[in-house]
Amino acid sequence: MESLIALIVISGTLLVYQGLSHSVLSHITYLRESDQDKWLLFTHQFRSECRGARFRSVRDNRLYIEKDGKELAFGYTGKKDFRKASAQWHGYHPMLLNLSNVHISEHAQKITLVLEWPSGLERTFIYDFKEKS
Repeated sequence: MESLIALIVISGTLLVYQGLSHSVLSHITYLRESDQDKWLLFTHQFRSECRGARFRSVRDNRLYIEKDGKELAFGYTGKKDFRKASAQWHGYHPMLLNLSNVHISEHAQKITLVLEWPSGLERTFIYDFKEKS
């Protein structure tokens, strides 16, 4: 009888341990940062940077704007990130890390950013700098 009770206790303990392990794993999966999450945060930040700014040019895969009297540049670097910097490319601030490629183009003051991640995710950001009347 004592052996049967011991087996039931051990079995119950293992079931509880398995349930807790599954719960922890599902929480880790839920909380893990994804490329899609980074993209959503980036679009919010970059739209905020562009709002109220004046378009200057797109050169060498970099976007140049003027905001609050300062000349700013945004672009992809050899370090696989997308950065904000001064127009002379000093004082940089990474906005997105671990990218595989970025392409910036412009037509009639409408910019298009195509961003690619090593995971295969590809997203396009479009912003129109034309003055609103």
